[in-house]
Amino acid sequence: MNSIRNVIVSLTALVSILITGTIGYRHIQGWSLIDSFYMTVITVATVGFREVHELSNQGQLFTIFIIICGTGLVAYAAASVIQLMVEGQLRQFLGRKKLLQQISKLENHYIVCGYGRIGNFICRELAAKPVPFVVVESDNELCAKMSEEGTLYVNGDATADEVLINAGITRAKGLITAVTSDTANVYITLTARGLNPDLFILARSGEKSTEKKLIRAGASKVISPYTIGANRMAQAVLRPSVMDFIEIATAHHNLELQIEEIRINTGSDLVNRTLMSSDIRKQLGIIIVAIKKRHHEQMLFNPPSDALMEEGDILITLGEPGSIQRLERRASGSAD
Repeated sequence: MNSIRNVIVSLTALVSILITGTIGYRHIQGWSLIDSFYMTVITVATVGFREVHELSNQGQLFTIFIIICGTGLVAYAAASVIQLMVEGQLRQFLGRKKLLQQISKLENHYIVCGYGRIGNFICRELAAKPVPFVVVESDNELCAKMSEEGTLYVNGDATADEVLINAGITRAKGLITAVTSDTANVYITLTARGLNPDLFILARSGEKSTEKKLIRAGASKVISPYTIGANRMAQAVLRPSVMDFIEIATAHHNLELQIEEIRINTGSDLVNRTLMSSDIRKQLGIIIVAIKKRHHEQMLFNPPSDALMEEGDILITLGEPGSIQRLERRASGSAD
């Protein structure tokens, strides 16, 4: 802000000396406005041209005054402009370096490719969880918007290896490619799978025919926003109460009910225990809707009370947000 103010002050002073010199020469020497202005400019610029007309003693003294003030103001204005440019570039460089340092510290995060309408919504959901993530976007305006919002991002083409590496793909937990072009989504999936064979990749598909290509390219799961949107609209008409329940249970801002998936990690007291012996229902009031078994990817719906929970299993739960958080800490092995 000080640099901008210095530039404004110096330019204002420079314009003032030009106006003063023009009026002064016209008044002292009796010259025309154009001759007076021209004489002022060449004096301030110190270009060494000869005088427009012969100067009187008063005119010579006035010229000395213009030279002293004018050259000083020109130097000050030039220095202010250079300072503004250097500080702007330096600030941008330091800001970018700080951003890359923050990204380099991320682990088990998600990479979102594309910050359009769908990518923006995905980022809001991840931030509300909260889940660490970084966005890869090539549009400079969207990058500037993310910078203002405080969102971590990498400016570049997501199909390039170095861009995804800068986003920490080797340390990432998952990647979501949500750009509008199906071709770009295929290339991003191929690149990401090559850089991290174990990465979970969720790909957006605009056309039905692209889904198989994305799967062959290495996508773990393919979703078509248009298909899902059309299906939800149809279900809202056919099963409105069911849709209301799903929206209430899946909304992150809901304060009464939440549906969530919880992974049982090493060190949790839930490992090798049954639902009944864990007292999840009794202590937390949480309903276990299903258990996704780690070994064979089987989904056990409405599990019986003697269902055994093992390390790596995923519990699909329904309950109050506070109780869900307590169960998450318990499943992770953390003390409640």
